[in-house]
Amino acid sequence: MPREKKTEQRCSFCGRSVKEVNMLLTGLHGYICDECVRSAAEIVAANGTKHGKMGAGKFNTDFKAVPKPKEIKAFLDGYVIGQDEAKKTLAVAVYNHYKRLSQKPSETDDDVEIEKSNIIMVGSTGTGKTLLARTIARLINVPFTIVDATVFTEAGYVGEDIESILTRLLQAADYDEKAAECGIVFIDEIDKIARKGDNPSITRDVSGEGVQQGLLKLLEGSVVNVPPKGGRKHPDQDYIHLDTKNILFICGGAFDGIERKIAQRMNTHVVGYNSVQNTLKIDKDNLIKYIMPQDLKSFGLIPEIIGRMPVLTYLNPLDKEALRRILMEPKNSIIRQYQKIMDMDDVKMVVDNAALDFIVDKAEEYKLGARGLRSIVENILRDALFEIPSSHKREFHLTEEYARTHIDENLSLQ
Repeated sequence: MPREKKTEQRCSFCGRSVKEVNMLLTGLHGYICDECVRSAAEIVAANGTKHGKMGAGKFNTDFKAVPKPKEIKAFLDGYVIGQDEAKKTLAVAVYNHYKRLSQKPSETDDDVEIEKSNIIMVGSTGTGKTLLARTIARLINVPFTIVDATVFTEAGYVGEDIESILTRLLQAADYDEKAAECGIVFIDEIDKIARKGDNPSITRDVSGEGVQQGLLKLLEGSVVNVPPKGGRKHPDQDYIHLDTKNILFICGGAFDGIERKIAQRMNTHVVGYNSVQNTLKIDKDNLIKYIMPQDLKSFGLIPEIIGRMPVLTYLNPLDKEALRRILMEPKNSIIRQYQKIMDMDDVKMVVDNAALDFIVDKAEEYKLGARGLRSIVENILRDALFEIPSSHKREFHLTEEYARTHIDENLSLQ
């Protein structure tokens, strides 16, 4: 029986023979050359792997070309209506923060070290605090997470440890530690952890002042032991060491009732004829614009945490004009979202101006801001969204009469 001819060994990926490459690695069912190994390593490094640094290369960690403040505000204008004061403040703070990260120690001849400036935003519900923070993170392309301050308690009590904030940031960064250390954390409902009162109590304020004190080291910047899967910390656990000095913290809260604190502060200085004239210029319908750090202290935030959030800005309540613009103008406006939903079923949605005015009037009555707009539109369109996918209609016309007829009786105040 004749001996079989031995086939020449070739790379299973590129097809080159053993004579054409420097090295050919033998596997169980094939071969791979050194060139293909090198190419594969470059692809893995660029796109990340399923293990280890999962998100490597996904986020921006080089901030040489940070958008200018005017560019940041212009980008925000496409998604958030109004709130120019808050946009300018955020644009400057974010630009300075990431320019600070782009500065290498070797590039500085002096001993000036730029410290980070965390931000606190005050504004009633539905005015766009969360949307502003999320939109900026999308522009800069850094990991972003939203955490609710109300779930945190001091260590040893029922609730979440404060370090779990960073666990969520790590998860948002796909466990890329370098990207996470340049991310943005939005702490919502910061007003809900205000000190309950100045009177001493026999019980500990474990979800109020205790949480504020626990946040201090995160806000200022320190190396924190983070449990990779969240939950409570215990001695036998492996930790990820995360440095928070370059993480930008943006805190937001409604601070319901803080207008009374502002009014009290402004009235205490009313002495003499000139001061009486000045009080007449105060916009009593929007006292939030006069907010100062001492008002946050009066509300119940401890001075140490106010000092670690030096950038203070406010969001104006939404009037009818702003609500109307929110319905139609942003790139992801509420009406455009429902038009796209119907367009997926090949149905064109046409909306009358009178119907828009009716929706805005209802939203202003409920005083729920932009969230109120969405709940009203959802309620009006519920029957249409139920019927249209099964019908053969090619156009849906939203009129004021239809809106009045289909709004839920529980929502209607008429």
